[in-house]
Amino acid sequence: MKAIKKITRRVSEPFERIRKIDAIEVSNAIQGAGLNALTKFASSDIPDQLKMRKQMEHLLYEGSKVGFGFMAKQLSSGGSQGELSPEQIARKKKGLFDLSLSDEQKMVRESLRAFSKEVIAPAAHDADHDHQTPSEILDQLSELGIMYYAIPEAFGGMSDGEDAESTVTQMLSLEDLGFGDFSIGATAFSSVSVANVINRYGSREQKKTYLPQFLSDSPLKATMATIDSKGESNPYKLKSQVKKTGSLLVLTGEKSLVIGAKDAEVFVVSAIYQGKPDLFLVDANAQNIKIKADPAMGLKPAATCTVQFNGVRLLDSDRLPNLDYQQFIDLSHMAVCALACGVGDAVLDYVIPYVNDREAFGEPISHRQSVAFMVSDLAIELESMRMLNWRATSRAQSGANFHREAHLAYVLTCEKAMKIGVDAVQLLGGHGYTKEHPVERWYRDLRALPMMHGSLCL
Repeated sequence: MKAIKKITRRVSEPFERIRKIDAIEVSNAIQGAGLNALTKFASSDIPDQLKMRKQMEHLLYEGSKVGFGFMAKQLSSGGSQGELSPEQIARKKKGLFDLSLSDEQKMVRESLRAFSKEVIAPAAHDADHDHQTPSEILDQLSELGIMYYAIPEAFGGMSDGEDAESTVTQMLSLEDLGFGDFSIGATAFSSVSVANVINRYGSREQKKTYLPQFLSDSPLKATMATIDSKGESNPYKLKSQVKKTGSLLVLTGEKSLVIGAKDAEVFVVSAIYQGKPDLFLVDANAQNIKIKADPAMGLKPAATCTVQFNGVRLLDSDRLPNLDYQQFIDLSHMAVCALACGVGDAVLDYVIPYVNDREAFGEPISHRQSVAFMVSDLAIELESMRMLNWRATSRAQSGANFHREAHLAYVLTCEKAMKIGVDAVQLLGGHGYTKEHPVERWYRDLRALPMMHGSLCL
């Protein structure tokens, strides 16, 4: 009981300074104390001895969630977004590539990385087996507030409007979700992606209609339907078509690898309209839509489906009128790159202890140059992926042209992420082929990268 009282006292300490610090500092203090206590408590054997592990973890998680939610509300109501240091201001004035994060971004990273490690990662194996992401995880992630960064302040969110000043924060969030699991992270971010698309490219009426629903008590469930079926993966040569018939638009086509399609209420569908690619908002309950499960080699917790649009009737108001299709594809590529970087972090965290602990011929296998070099290459490739994607995201947030950077990041990530998956399996030898270890799941998920055009969007 002394240990529990000590932990409780540590969690309560920040509240004693409430009158001396502002609202953002309060939430940071609460969040930091909660996460610190959660980490220390989970690593001890006291909860098991007292048979209180689940109760205490739930208590600490709720405290962390409340702290983050409090911060989100303060920021959305005009609170401080985090001041830049003199060094950051100087670098920005010189136009230099700045990798430093604000205090709020650091806190978001700590929160999501801890949640991914403590909640998502342990659930990933069963989610892969069951072909479904647990609804409680999606509910908890929703309560943690990642949707706020996709919604403008005018609708209760934290984004600065159409320029999407929260682009970097969302990219960092995707990295941390990917650390827990690629597929669960993609599932959790699917509705956020749709909100981003509506915020960037939608009309005023579309924003008024849809964006508030994402922050309601029963958040709108939406997903992207952008990958043509039959193995077609070129986002610029779509098979799906929208044709004008009188005052109506008629959508025909088939989309594959649609994340969480059976639970979705709204689809964002890509199709050729008047000779060029376009995006449309489609009610999932509209007539002439057929959804069927279509499990793939990976992405199993994402519950991917094939969706057929057999002459679905739309209105002109369902088209996203301000679309920059090239920008949309680039932002989509950056999103999946971020997820892949998170998986790469998880791979490194897993294989390094493994090669140090596993012995062959009387010594750890990490003493072999072939193994040590493979791990080193994995780390180098991961950092190169991350740096290119961070650069592209930084340029996107600043309003600069980022097409070249996004394309380079995507090409490199598609190549190196799959190599990371292959090498992770190889480093574990025969164990890497079994479901006892997560590397085979990471390999299967990373193989999907070259096909995921438009599946997610920053």
